[in-house]
Order: sequence, then C-alpha cells, then structure tokens
Amino acid sequence: MKILCIALIMAVALFSAAAQASADSEFSSLITSMDVQADANMADFQGRLSVYFGAPALQVETIIRSVDRPGDAYMCFRIAEITKKPVDVVLKEYKANKRKGWGVIAKNLGIKPGSKEFHELKKNKLPSDAAGHGKGKGKGKGRGKDKD
Repeated sequence: MKILCIALIMAVALFSAAAQASADSEFSSLITSMDVQADANMADFQGRLSVYFGAPALQVETIIRSVDRPGDAYMCFRIAEITKKPVDVVLKEYKANKRKGWGVIAKNLGIKPGSKEFHELKKNKLPSDAAGHGKGKGKGKGRGKDKD
C-alpha cells in the first residue's frame, strides 16, 4: 500500500512538473516576442505598454528597469490586469519567484492553471502601435491602391 501511495504521489508530481514546463515554454515564446519588439524600438514598446495598460510612462520605465527582460514587464502588467491587483504586487511576486516561472507566479496571484484567465494570459494583447490600433479584427473593404 505504501508503494502504491508513493507511486501515486510521484506520478502527480511528475504530471504537475510537465504541465508547468509546458506552460512556461508557452510564456517563454510570448516573452521572447516582447523582447524582440523592445529591442527593435524600446520607446515604442514602452509607449504601447503605457497606452494599453493605462500606466504612466514613469511607472512603465520603472517596471522595465526592475525586471530581467522587457517581456517580463509585459507579463507583470498583464497579470495585474487579469487579477485586478496593483502591478507592484505582481512585481513583488515576480522578484520572489522568477526562478520558478510565470506559471507559478500567476498561480500564486490567483490565476488557476488551465482556467480561462490562464489561457488568456498566454495571448499577446499588446497592440502593434502606440496609438492602440493593432491589426484590427474587421475585414477590410479596401481594394488595393488608394485612388487620388
């Protein structure tokens, strides 16, 4: 019986670790994408964070300086948006658990793995320009070249 209990505990632990690794790899892809955007034009990236999340420019700069990568700043603001917690609370959790990954950070802040919120967290919600206009969702009515 003891062996069965130990085997069951080990299986659950392995499954949890595998699920966490999968989630972290998905977050890694998103964060890398954010890093590439920031490397291309940091001022634009900061402006888009400020506009999308409604954060003052100084706060965005402070968060970016406080994390390891610009993509981590995006994740701080995104988790704050989803959990409705101040970004400073998310930043504190990030500093305490960044080695464990964003899945653990999100879970610790109340986003349950596998939940709708957790899946939303993995999506890039940052518009492609600072004015907040992304690619849009409508079907364009354009016919090609502009007519003068």
